Amino acid sequence: MESHRRLPHRYPPNRWLFFTGHLHGSLPHSQSPPPAKVSAGQVFVWIDRYLDRSQHGPQFLHQEAVVKLVIAALLSGARLGHYRLGPFVVMANHLHVLLFPLVPPSQLLKSLKGFTARQANRLLGRTGEPFWQKESYDHWVRSEIEWNRIAGYIEENPVKAGLVTRAEDYPWSSANGQWREGVDKSVDAARCAGYVQQLGSGSLLLNLMEVKS
Repeated sequence: MESHRRLPHRYPPNRWLFFTGHLHGSLPHSQSPPPAKVSAGQVFVWIDRYLDRSQHGPQFLHQEAVVKLVIAALLSGARLGHYRLGPFVVMANHLHVLLFPLVPPSQLLKSLKGFTARQANRLLGRTGEPFWQKESYDHWVRSEIEWNRIAGYIEENPVKAGLVTRAEDYPWSSANGQWREGVDKSVDAARCAGYVQQLGSGSLLLNLMEVKS
């Protein structure tokens, strides 16, 4: 299954899916990837670096009630059997998560974004305003090596952004002990095996994601 928008959205069966969503307005039209032909992986790295550095635009996910709502929704989807929940991190203006879909991925993502948008807007006292950017980034994982690198990239995101010195100290990530019970057991196994040690820079992650992006 594939849909065609600015970024490719391919959903082969029985594969982990790396999903990144960012808040509506967090990436202004004036701030976009270079106009030259670029791959989906290059677009992802450019956007993620911009979002990590940005001090402008909406940062609703910095509010404790909103970020807890989003994490609760991720955990609930796993309990309901919609997916296996892998590593995740919720930053001030974006979300990274690895999911193993057990229902059609397009339906899953639409439901997740729709529910969290409605509930977050209710908390924020907003009516009829978009919460998530309509376009999102998703990438199906092709190998265990790639999964390990993406998992490490996700949990190390707050460290790379300069928010904490240890991944487990960031409260809104699967690396933090308070959320580990809701995450798939494969994540603990991979973490114990040292997948973070395999983590490279964004460019090394990009090299893995360039193949047939």
